[in-house]
Amino acid sequence: MQKTLKRYFPIFVLPTLLAFAVAFLIPFVMGIYLSFCNFTTVIDARFTGISNYTKMFSNQDFLSALSFTARFTVVSVILINAGAFLLALALTKGIKGTNLYRTVFFMPNLIGGIVLGYIWQLIVNAVLLRSGVTITTSAKYGFWGLVILMGWQMIGYMMIIYIAGIQNISTELMEAAKIDGATNLQILGKITIPLVMPSITICLFLTLTNSFKLFDQNLALTAGLPGRQTQMLALDIYNTFYGRTGWEGVGQAQAVGFFVMVAAIALLQLYFTRRREVEN
Repeated sequence: MQKTLKRYFPIFVLPTLLAFAVAFLIPFVMGIYLSFCNFTTVIDARFTGISNYTKMFSNQDFLSALSFTARFTVVSVILINAGAFLLALALTKGIKGTNLYRTVFFMPNLIGGIVLGYIWQLIVNAVLLRSGVTITTSAKYGFWGLVILMGWQMIGYMMIIYIAGIQNISTELMEAAKIDGATNLQILGKITIPLVMPSITICLFLTLTNSFKLFDQNLALTAGLPGRQTQMLALDIYNTFYGRTGWEGVGQAQAVGFFVMVAAIALLQLYFTRRREVEN
């Protein structure tokens, strides 16, 4: 059996490798090359060195989007994970209707980003219009509108992951801690959080990457208004590439830089949080 598997292994793997190369690897390498070129289409690319990256870092719209995205990511990651963890703690206490609550909290994650953006635009504007303003009147309204939208969509999803981690904690360990006189706060800090670190690692990774690459919700909720002040990195890259003639190379350079930033931050987060994981 093992010899047969080894013999036919390349046959089964080859289609997957070809699909991966055609759909991801080749476009990725071409994208890196095009970030050093001026081009309108991929067949008329002209190598220009690092000029696109120079323009990228001197582009105020890009720097503004980077700052806005960083602030949004920090706030969203903290609020989403704190909210999801508290909900998970509450729903693992054996209260009535736990399964119903889990379903209700998880459902927003099933709604598409564009639809969700327009729904929350109507809701937020309905509230703000009482004061004579809309979500695009000021950048602060757009910022908190995006934070609320992201939290509403992601908290239920992260809650499910935290619940799985909490339920995996040994009941004997919890009972032993209570017998030894540990308070609920001590149990939370010394037992629950350390043993749920694998779930925290996953949730931090998901919220961090999803917050950084947010696009469709940003487009539907504020479209970057007012004056591109609520434009996040993904939307800024899109507008640079498709909305500014002759800036395709700069847009491609921004996309490559965006990938490097997200990958570096995500890998650092994984490295530091996984170091704090303990055996259950």
